[in-house]
Amino acid sequence: MAQKLWEKDFEINSEIERFTVGRDREMDLYLAPYDVLGSMAHITMLESIGLLGKDELPVLLKELQNIYEQTQRGEFVIEDGIEDVHSQVELMLTRKLGDMGKKIHSGRSRNDQVLVDLKLFTRHQLQLVAEAVKDLFDQLIAKSNQYKNVLMPGYTHLQVAMPSSFGLWFGAYAESLADDMLFLQAAYKMTNRNPLGSAAGYGSSFPLNRQMTTDLLGFDSMDYNVVYAQMGRGKMERNVGFAIATIAGTMAKLAFDACMFNCQNFGFVKLPKECTTGSSIMPHKKNPDVFELIRSKSNKLQSLPQQITLMMNNLPVGYFRDLQIIKEVFLPAFDELLDCLRMTAYIINRIEVNDHILDDPRYDPMFSVEEVNRLAAEGMPFRDAYKKVGLDIEAGKFTPCKDIHHTHEGSIGNLMNDKIAALMQQTLDGFGFERVEKAEAKLLGK
Repeated sequence: MAQKLWEKDFEINSEIERFTVGRDREMDLYLAPYDVLGSMAHITMLESIGLLGKDELPVLLKELQNIYEQTQRGEFVIEDGIEDVHSQVELMLTRKLGDMGKKIHSGRSRNDQVLVDLKLFTRHQLQLVAEAVKDLFDQLIAKSNQYKNVLMPGYTHLQVAMPSSFGLWFGAYAESLADDMLFLQAAYKMTNRNPLGSAAGYGSSFPLNRQMTTDLLGFDSMDYNVVYAQMGRGKMERNVGFAIATIAGTMAKLAFDACMFNCQNFGFVKLPKECTTGSSIMPHKKNPDVFELIRSKSNKLQSLPQQITLMMNNLPVGYFRDLQIIKEVFLPAFDELLDCLRMTAYIINRIEVNDHILDDPRYDPMFSVEEVNRLAAEGMPFRDAYKKVGLDIEAGKFTPCKDIHHTHEGSIGNLMNDKIAALMQQTLDGFGFERVEKAEAKLLGK
């Protein structure tokens, strides 16, 4: 027998039910442990204001802990005919505890229930993403330091331009991730605010203690205005989507570089063999399939904020069913992003660098600016030096000096990797993950 929290005394057409429920039951499995956590905080608060008996609270909490453990073991399912995760949890409690299980819904709506589930899920996933970004960052900094003295061509317009180095190349992507982490921290802080108690968006006549649930769940603060708490549905996902997109943009660019530098025409790097595949007819081929997939998945992830915006940008104040569809693009995005981050870190850790690139004379012209600057430093007017070197190159008489001495901040000889690492650590320290972990562990009795 199907159970729905909103059910009345008439039947709904099965096709309409199929269409309106959509993939919600599938998506709600992502939210199951967080629905339990939210319920544990909510009933603790209900007991404090007299809406739940003192003898009932420990019984309900114990059974909710059992359900939480089922979610952690992968045993939690939303049964056939049960509409969503909220209904399933309430049904499981009612089966075990009778009418006591029905009391957990007092003072809240499915609206603020799914809001808090989404917030708890998202902040946990953002922590996993931050940790994975930091791991990739560490791999890039290590490679930058390892190969800081290995020169490579720098390009503008895909033309050989000036000397670069693998220290600069790896380090550039590390610093890009340090900036991306700022977006991630901002998304985390906007996420880590408590909507519970906003009910359907207009509060409750019960004397709810919203500060109590805020503290129990480890939120930094609450969404104070109950209407804004509901307006945050979709906005949070969009803002987090922008953070995901900026990280994905860094990975897509890195993947493109690596694919290009790995090809025979460049031969700058060699990817780990297990991350390449062969051809069905060409025995010499080693295709960079893993990085190609990372590039494509990362480009897809960059569309996430636009998809969410288009689902929610013409909705007035209040809740609408349109918002349900956001879950279908938002919840799975974290798994895809984490997969790409971990694969990229794996490859960077094992990538091999060609330290004899500059033996090829085709790269000699990239030292032209070095020669122009040398002549200018000796007193020749810059324009005269520029013309002389240009004419020497045209006549085939240019002999490059490949002994590079760049010293200014952020250059080949002064990578500033310690400063970049400090930037990353400063941002990481600002998340406050420890406070959340302690609050959740206390709520679960750990």
